[in-house]
Amino acid sequence: MPEQRARKYHQERVAETLREEIGAMIEGELSDPRIRLCTVSEVALNPGGKSARVYIAVDGLEKLTAEEIVTAEKETIEGLNAAKGFINITIKARMGVRHVPDLTFLADRSERFTARIEDLLERSEKRKKKATLTAAAE
Repeated sequence: MPEQRARKYHQERVAETLREEIGAMIEGELSDPRIRLCTVSEVALNPGGKSARVYIAVDGLEKLTAEEIVTAEKETIEGLNAAKGFINITIKARMGVRHVPDLTFLADRSERFTARIEDLLERSEKRKKKATLTAAAE
């Protein structure tokens, strides 16, 4: 059993290092105009370590419509996919490893879903309060 814990710990360290390095590259080294201001929210490394899913949270989308948000996320992912070769070579040099996992970039929509759920819960609570007030008044 200790072998499994060691392997899991190693994969967590690799995923965290990938998250930090890719985030640093997005902030300063990638100059593609399609890549908007974004952060790497999570890197999910597959058990074999051959591939990884990189979740990107695009920032500054509060004032945009739903279609514009989807377009901004799509363009950012396309820009990152275009820079995938540069990212792989840079990570390989910085981490000093032989093999870099195959990276798949995905948009992280969890913050928007969380905000939507919170909004719906607030509306529900307001309706309940309104219903209890009207019932108490009658």
